[in-house]
Amino acid sequence: MYELAQMTWEEVAEAVKSGVDTALLPVGATEQHGPHMGCGMDSAIADTLCKEVAKQTPVILLPTQPYGCSIGHSKRWPGTMALNPKTLIDVISDIGDWVASSGIKRLLLINGHVTNAAPLRCALEMLRARHDDLMIGLVHTAQISERVRQAHHDDAEDWHANQAETALMMALHPELVREDKLLDADDPDRTDGCVFSHPVNRTSLNGVTGKPSTATKADGEALFSWMCEDLSQLVMRAIKEQPPLDQSYHQSLL
Repeated sequence: MYELAQMTWEEVAEAVKSGVDTALLPVGATEQHGPHMGCGMDSAIADTLCKEVAKQTPVILLPTQPYGCSIGHSKRWPGTMALNPKTLIDVISDIGDWVASSGIKRLLLINGHVTNAAPLRCALEMLRARHDDLMIGLVHTAQISERVRQAHHDDAEDWHANQAETALMMALHPELVREDKLLDADDPDRTDGCVFSHPVNRTSLNGVTGKPSTATKADGEALFSWMCEDLSQLVMRAIKEQPPLDQSYHQSLL
């Protein structure tokens, strides 16, 4: 496995020269996950998933970004450590510049937190405009495939710290789960029919949306297996992909 944090600069250069020119950047968050789960859940899933996929595919694994855009969780529950959207845009944009300078030609942002989506998309737009030969993709861990998406939304449309996330941590990081708190952790999705996007303090009593009490380790193992299989297939496609047209972003027809 090519894990950049453990590689020397010579080893990075050699990997790129040998054709390993795709990198994964796991992006998580540090935020409250109800009374039953640790605040590092989103970073844990992004990190664990990417490490497993990096064992199965020829990619360079970048260190996980542990802070994300979690400002929607409010300050009602202690533990959330959030970046403003513009800060996350700058962080990912800066990292992308250095990725390009290392000779990497393909960068996949693997996002483990739902509301990182907009800042990450903005960073993607900026990077592909600056670097004509850098291809960038954005993959959300809960939407890798249709079966993964359905599993995450099974108990709530506006889900958080729900059955799927709790089951994943039971299987992968049981130290993050407080099983004695599960029985009373369920809280329903109150967003059906809403026109406005409300912060979590106005949609949840305890920071949860869904039914974590129904989670099992077996369900988490099955879901993680799907996530690994489906993301590995996507990564292998990305490694081979070429732009549909070979035309410069910066070269005008005028």
